[in-house]
Amino acid sequence: MIWHQEKISETIEHLKSAAEGLTAFEARKRLAQYGENVLIEKERKSPFMLFVDQFRDFMILVLMVAALISGFIGEPADTIAILVIVILNAVVGFVQEYRAEKAMAALKNMAAPSAAVLRDGVPTQSPASDLVPGDVVLLEAGNVAPADMRIMESVHMRIQEAALTGESFAVEKHSRALPQEDLPLGDRKNMAYKGTTVAYGRGRGIVVGTGMHTELGKIARLLQQEEDDGTPLQKRLSRFGKRLAVAVLFICAFIFGVGLLRSEPPLLMLLTAISLAVAAIPEALPAVVTISLALGARKMVAQNVLVRKLSAVETLGSVTYICSDKTGTLTLNQMAVERLYADGKWMDVKSGEPEIFEAGKSLALLMKGMALNNDCYQNADGGLAGDPTEIALYRIAMEMGFDKRDLEKKTPRIAEIPFDSERKCMTTLHAVGEGSETDYTHLSFTKGAVETLVDCSNHILSSGGILPMDGSRILEAAERMTAEGMRVLGIAFRKWTSMPEEISSKMLESGLTFLGLIGMMDPPRKEAADAVATCRRAGIRPVMITGDHPLTAETIARRLGILDEQAGGIMTGVDLQNTLPDAFAQQVENIRVYARVAPEQKLNIVNALQARGQFVAMTGDGVNDAPALKSADIGIAMGITGTEVSKEAAHMILLDDNFATIVKAVGEGRRIYDNIRKFIKYLLTTNSGEIWALFVAPLLGLPIPLLPIHILWMNLVTDGLPALALSAEPAEDDVMKRPPRPPKESIFAHGLGFHALWVGILIAVLALGAEYWTLKTGAHWRTMVFTVLCLTQLGHAMAIRSEKASLFQIGIFSNKYLLGAVMLTFALQMAVVYVPFLNPIFKTVPLSGFELMLSIGISCVVFVAVEIEKLIRRSKSPKS
Repeated sequence: MIWHQEKISETIEHLKSAAEGLTAFEARKRLAQYGENVLIEKERKSPFMLFVDQFRDFMILVLMVAALISGFIGEPADTIAILVIVILNAVVGFVQEYRAEKAMAALKNMAAPSAAVLRDGVPTQSPASDLVPGDVVLLEAGNVAPADMRIMESVHMRIQEAALTGESFAVEKHSRALPQEDLPLGDRKNMAYKGTTVAYGRGRGIVVGTGMHTELGKIARLLQQEEDDGTPLQKRLSRFGKRLAVAVLFICAFIFGVGLLRSEPPLLMLLTAISLAVAAIPEALPAVVTISLALGARKMVAQNVLVRKLSAVETLGSVTYICSDKTGTLTLNQMAVERLYADGKWMDVKSGEPEIFEAGKSLALLMKGMALNNDCYQNADGGLAGDPTEIALYRIAMEMGFDKRDLEKKTPRIAEIPFDSERKCMTTLHAVGEGSETDYTHLSFTKGAVETLVDCSNHILSSGGILPMDGSRILEAAERMTAEGMRVLGIAFRKWTSMPEEISSKMLESGLTFLGLIGMMDPPRKEAADAVATCRRAGIRPVMITGDHPLTAETIARRLGILDEQAGGIMTGVDLQNTLPDAFAQQVENIRVYARVAPEQKLNIVNALQARGQFVAMTGDGVNDAPALKSADIGIAMGITGTEVSKEAAHMILLDDNFATIVKAVGEGRRIYDNIRKFIKYLLTTNSGEIWALFVAPLLGLPIPLLPIHILWMNLVTDGLPALALSAEPAEDDVMKRPPRPPKESIFAHGLGFHALWVGILIAVLALGAEYWTLKTGAHWRTMVFTVLCLTQLGHAMAIRSEKASLFQIGIFSNKYLLGAVMLTFALQMAVVYVPFLNPIFKTVPLSGFELMLSIGISCVVFVAVEIEKLIRRSKSPKS
């Protein structure tokens, strides 16, 4: 049924109920038929199975095999280290998934525990879970709607529906049927929905939907449908791990076979092959990635971003679309007067240098009316409290020199007629203080809808005096404001020579003199426009998704640069509903603003963009946003205005609700991913250097250059500290001037694979050249080769700190962690070579001064070669 189209009598008849509600017997009967009014949660995995699932990743299985091999060859320290890494990753993954399960629990907590319901015609308190279709529920200010209801009676009742619809203002409710079929939730003003809160007034409604058949229930279903598909990096590392494992096994088998053909000791060759397998598989990689993401998440807290899932930090670098809510994220979530119209003139309040017309009677009385016809008040701490619209009026009147507190001393309020949705206006009556030089004793101000005030006014105040009312001119000016996305109010007044005979709308709201128009808007944040511009430079497309009016959304979007001549169009929820999925898929990448959208439509937008290969960040604060937040590649909940449901469904929480902070987080995510690529490049290159040296040496007739202990030492020392220190590298200058990474981009893109290949070959050539020379000259050949391989890796770590900039441009000391790691690793290598009791353990001998200097000199070749590669890249790059 389309309940908002039904008359109350038709709704009661359809539900076989009565205006006095159901009988207790009928309610029990229906409870058995429809079930409890609760959100049903689908069966979830047990905590144990969630933990077991963390060990199914291919890379994790490879690491566990590596741990067994390390134990087999007598390296228990390596076995323990690898197992700690594996368990750490499993615990982190388990905690993230377990916390994600709490979104449904938060959604269920929104339900009202009890409700005032008519049973046998008598009001009674009943558990909300016992409500059934046909029950009549009584609502008062502060109540949470316990079910979806058709409003039967509304006495100035306003309901705050922001969590469900995205509307920032409480909605005035009425009981009249609405003829339009496809109305968005926010426009169904004769309906109340489960989980929303009565902000003002009272009323009653007949229950039309309970449990999973409510709008909240629909969201619960959507939340339980979406499954996590893994981040871009997780997918890339999984593919990379499978390929690497196959390649390493082949190379190890080859080296073992060649060694046997050369009559090398079988046990030595077996240990060498196994050690090489352990060294080649970068078991430190998952740990370094996890630590890097954790450090990045910690840094983001200082930037007002709380990361709930570590994987989100990396995914930020792939974001191609940011779908943002408007209210509070792109705007201040604070109504402000933007423009005034009085005496046929405009005053542009927002520009900072308004065209101020003379403060004659029109403007003075307009300001006076804005201050006095106002229920806003100042708190003890000086802050303003009350309706957001009235706060905006109070603030601008104060700025223009009309302080409500001073005015009320001279013209106190003695009566009022509150606003209601039928009259669409509010009137206050004020006494004029004794001794004032006026020809009247009382003054009334009426504030409300422009059409209402035009109908109630006979005259208009101008600088030339009282003139006959020109309604068409006023309505034209109001339409101009509305077309610019403003909410428009009118103010009129009437003088009284004596106290009115009766305080009624008929008496006080007739024969008015029109004063002027007030155009208001929730203005955009000052920093949001710069953030949008940064997005566009970075190849990220910002999209506004709001429950607000299309004209308001368009105005804000144009001011911020989301909409312009080059960037896409606007689509309403109704348009989206009437667009076939295939047609929408063709349009989705060009739409920049969505207005009046329903919860499932937000999810449809996210899914449509993802189907086109886009990576989507979605912001939201309401319950209605939760399914889209969970489905998005990055779900970002609002920390200040966000509901617990949205926070539990999201990957990260925005502590200041600011769009500009999202853009900073994207920049940080890109920096972190760049650094992840740097230490992947480092690990692949150093490991490939070792593999090439061991692979090629037998082919050249040279002895195996390294012993198993040497391989494991380099794997432990040179792969660990420098790789981790690379994660602290500052962001490069162009981090937000380049397009997002394509989500399907290979981990070897942008020359990473080629770099690892040619530098690895260069490292092997240098090591084997040193081996050949030392064998000819009788020097300590194996210790020299061991040292050359270690030091070339340290030089390589320093050289790859930037993709293009020279080390001397970015500064040797700009990453003190890496400098410290390199110095510590060098010291440890020197200890292995020169400390006597370590020599027999590592099968080394002290090098002479010449041999050490020669080893350092050979190692520097890699650093110089990589710097030349970057010089060539800089010469080919377009000048910025």
